[in-house]
Amino acid sequence: MWNEFKRFAVRSSMIDLAVGVIIGGAVGKVITSFVNDILMPPIGLLLGRVNFTSLYINLGRTKYPTFDTAQAAGAPTIN
Repeated sequence: MWNEFKRFAVRSSMIDLAVGVIIGGAVGKVITSFVNDILMPPIGLLLGRVNFTSLYINLGRTKYPTFDTAQAAGAPTIN
């Protein structure tokens, strides 16, 4: 396994991999920003002023009034 890694690193594929990871991280942040800041607000407005940032599904048995309260208590949630 070590010899395979050395061959991989020597062929300069390691640099290609690093560039791919950096570009992938940047594209991921752009997509997240697009969805959260541009796409979801109009959808929430069309659905009757729904604020998607405060929606969550509580997977525990204890009821919490807000997402922040559930998160502070460490409750299992789907956000």
